[in-house]
Amino acid sequence: MSEKQKLREVAGVFFKMGCFAFGGPAVHISLMESEIVQKRKWITHEHFLDLVGATNLIPGPNSTEMTMHCGHERAGRAGLFVAGLAFILPAIVITGVLAWFYTAYGNLPAVAPFLEGIKPAVLAVILATVIKLGEKSIKSTEHILLAIAVIVICLLGVSEIVAMIGVGILGMLYKVVLNKSKNDTKSTFFGLLLFGAPSIALKLTSLNVFFTFLKVGALLYGSGMVLFAYLDAELVSKGWLTQQQLIDAVAVGQFTPGPVLSTATFVGYQLNGLGGAIAATAGIFLPSFLFVLLLNPIIPKMRKSLVFGYFLDAVNVAAVAVIAAVLVTMSKATLIDWKSILIAVLAVIVVFKMKKINVIWVIIGGAVLGYLLNVIN
Repeated sequence: MSEKQKLREVAGVFFKMGCFAFGGPAVHISLMESEIVQKRKWITHEHFLDLVGATNLIPGPNSTEMTMHCGHERAGRAGLFVAGLAFILPAIVITGVLAWFYTAYGNLPAVAPFLEGIKPAVLAVILATVIKLGEKSIKSTEHILLAIAVIVICLLGVSEIVAMIGVGILGMLYKVVLNKSKNDTKSTFFGLLLFGAPSIALKLTSLNVFFTFLKVGALLYGSGMVLFAYLDAELVSKGWLTQQQLIDAVAVGQFTPGPVLSTATFVGYQLNGLGGAIAATAGIFLPSFLFVLLLNPIIPKMRKSLVFGYFLDAVNVAAVAVIAAVLVTMSKATLIDWKSILIAVLAVIVVFKMKKINVIWVIIGGAVLGYLLNVIN
């Protein structure tokens, strides 16, 4: 297959995924594991886990950065950019249209019935991924104990990044002491220069919007609620946006497919029209492209290093445990009535018993069923 054919393949795969990837990073990564590792076999389960673990250690939207890693593995540097752009494009376009609708009419179209079907359906997709990746990453009793520890501390409210780095260091030190390894003294070190845009009270322009969102994209760890806190500090405190407008913007990012950071497109449009939407979108996603471009060549070197190999092994276990913790949290919030439980059970049956069916159809089926059950009820 030629390079152009590979790039077209990368674009097609991630564009389709971007159109149907509802439910947040855990779901997106589950879809990638199914599509890239199992179906297309672009990379091995082991390397996919290394990429997931390493991606969780840098700022930015994890699932979007994973698309870039996968695109790089298939089609080099060009594939990195094509995969990332193809994945975020549907979310940007949909969010942009909703931003115009919101500005013109003052509210958002009703999508709750579809969401009520999507949320329980994606639980089955996440469960399948936890099982598959867990089989590959959890190789010993120590790994089981590490996974349980990460799940518990994440459910208690400890930051995922703190849990993963702590477990990675703990696993590395344990193995080094256990094996009394003194042969591998090489270490891998790299620095990322984060641009901090100053918070200055200037006339609102698309350039100011760009630098504000560039700072957020370069420093953001965590979920949509963390994004809410960042944008509240950067925008509401400056008087650029009301808190209700920000709440509506984050809600749009939550129920559209693709990365929740598409919220930036909505906010940018509210701030400065089309120019603001483009500036905000470019600013918040640009750091991720740069981080992945720097990180991707380093991961195989870390894997070859004995000491850093131990670190990656522990981080991979922690990454699976974090997804499991997300599954527990989502289940408690989602499975609240007979309709959501019914959809979740049907989705589990399809995912585990009808393995040839693409998981994207499970999500679409959940959306349709959620709508029908709400209409009937």
